[in-house]
Amino acid sequence: QVQLVESGGGLVQAGGSLRLSCEASRSIAMINAMGWYRQAQGKQRELVANIARDGSTNYADSVKGRFTISKDNAKNTVYLQMNSLKPEDTAVYYCNAERSLYIWDYGMDYWGKGTLVTVSS
Repeated sequence: QVQLVESGGGLVQAGGSLRLSCEASRSIAMINAMGWYRQAQGKQRELVANIARDGSTNYADSVKGRFTISKDNAKNTVYLQMNSLKPEDTAVYYCNAERSLYIWDYGMDYWGKGTLVTVSS
């Protein structure tokens, strides 16, 4: 199994920045994709951004140009740099490990417990 622990959430004013971190309990090198999702109150969880094993990235239209996802395989950590934050970015942000390619847990997905981001207007 992989434990994912998010950190870096908090309260920020509109226009501000935050950097979220997701540290995995073991190597993420053989995880198909690492991603950040968010869930606002009363809404469904949605993909914010993900990064594949080869480093290619994908972003939700609502965050393109403002958010940047990156990873450091040596530190087993994925980051989400969030700039120009808006009140509508307020949500719980979850880290996701999509589809392990390790033989002992092949195909498994993992989720962190989330970190709250609140953007005030």
